Amino acid sequence: MKNLKSILTVFVVFTSLNFYASTLVKNIKGYTVTQDGLLQFDGLHFNDDGKVIQTLNLQAIIKLQQTNSNLTIVDGKGKYMLPGIIDAHGHILTHAESLNSVDLVGSNSLSEAINRVKEFAEQNPEQQWITGRGWNQVFWEGKQFPKSESLDALASGKPIALDRIDGHAMWVNSQTLKLVGINKQSLDPDGGEIIRDSEGNPTGILIDNAMDIVDDAMPKVTAEYEAAIILETLAQLNAEGITSTHDAGISSQTVDAFRLLAERDELTVRVYAMLDVTEPGYAAALTKGPEYSLYDDKLSVRSIKISLDGALGSRGAALDEPYSDRPESKGLLLHSKEETEALTIEAMKQGFQVNSHAIGDRGNRILLDIFSKYPQYQHLRHRIEHAQIVHVEDIPRFKKLNVIPSMQPTHATSDKNMAKDRLGEKRLEGSYAWRKFLNNGSPIASGSDYPVEPSNPFYGLHAAVTRQDRDNQPKGGWRKQDRMTREEALRSFTLDAAYSAHQEKILGSLEAGKWADFILVDQDYFEMEASDIWTIKVLETWLGGQKVYTAN
Repeated sequence: MKNLKSILTVFVVFTSLNFYASTLVKNIKGYTVTQDGLLQFDGLHFNDDGKVIQTLNLQAIIKLQQTNSNLTIVDGKGKYMLPGIIDAHGHILTHAESLNSVDLVGSNSLSEAINRVKEFAEQNPEQQWITGRGWNQVFWEGKQFPKSESLDALASGKPIALDRIDGHAMWVNSQTLKLVGINKQSLDPDGGEIIRDSEGNPTGILIDNAMDIVDDAMPKVTAEYEAAIILETLAQLNAEGITSTHDAGISSQTVDAFRLLAERDELTVRVYAMLDVTEPGYAAALTKGPEYSLYDDKLSVRSIKISLDGALGSRGAALDEPYSDRPESKGLLLHSKEETEALTIEAMKQGFQVNSHAIGDRGNRILLDIFSKYPQYQHLRHRIEHAQIVHVEDIPRFKKLNVIPSMQPTHATSDKNMAKDRLGEKRLEGSYAWRKFLNNGSPIASGSDYPVEPSNPFYGLHAAVTRQDRDNQPKGGWRKQDRMTREEALRSFTLDAAYSAHQEKILGSLEAGKWADFILVDQDYFEMEASDIWTIKVLETWLGGQKVYTAN
């Protein structure tokens, strides 16, 4: 009987190898970061369910081809394989909206920004509102905020609302101010500021919660509309090698848009959704409870987003000491400490991971203090989104409290010329401090914060490794002591990003049983010059064993 069992076992193994339909991608040089370190391989074998069977060396590839007669073979043509990139912090709908509005990213002067608005308004006469995003006064002569008057003659009296690059300030025309009732007598809302001239008149710049007054007046759209415009963003993310993204602060309606796309088999990027506490439908979604995995792990709704403070560029980040270049201000808290704690407790009790935006050292400390009071919820792996300016003595607390720093490497290289002006030298010690977090044992979940920064993950990998911008400046890297190794950087965009979403058992590395999410690229990330990492091009992107992008 024992011999018969052995014969049957051999037969089952042989027939499964011989007849089970699967795919082998060979003729590649592959890399994946696992819990045990960096793994290099020559082939990837996955089943028709889209799950990895094994990675293979050359000898194992030959053996597999000899024993499996029902094997689809894909020639990698000598290119380089990496796991699909996970962007741990982006904004899909905001990015999609930016593709359908005025693009002010990279405008190097006020006049250039005005000309772009004028051109868009002339080319889109059907628009009820003229909206846009991407201006950054730091790059303009004088570095001063613009004013409403410069927009007033551009769009025949239509309201104009233009978000700053970081999404924490808005530039509006006089028509918009009139429409929403903002005038000299208007009071600043909690967590917001109406910038005023020397006589107290609104200048046309609204900071943080003051922007909500305008947002609430804009025409509303449907989930169907959102789904339609999101498709272009998904295609762009696929073309850049992104197979999963964490959508940082969305409404229940946007979740419904993702459901629509998934049901049509058009959701080509896995979405880990963070429900925004300020959006309509939040209370009902919280009561419904977490949805861990939908549509074959393409959609997960198990985290919430609280935005505690503003951004450094608009001086809205909450600091414990005044801004070096604005001594009368310490920034803004968008929620009080008490409200933040109440929101946090409510979400934790419902089983949601709490992912809170904090850029300033005051905001980060407030969140750490709140998390420290509830150790029973540490298993939820709470996150601080950005963790940008942190007291050095607070960095070890992240590991102790099991709070994950969710950081964006390109923020450091974009902010390097402005951060010292805002903070002074001393506070830079705990700013964009990736090495200090890693040395303290914290996994870093890396992302881009698109559309604040470009979504291309190789820009982020380059910034993480070099601490330089894409002109490879400054020489040697800005505060180079905090850079990552290449393996650490890749891990932060793959396995540790997956861990930060409770998905490390299904995503983040090309190991047996995980989804076959991978990319083929044109250069060897580990062997090429570090200064050129940002030039890597994606040739193919695969999601769950299905090709979703091929370069022309």
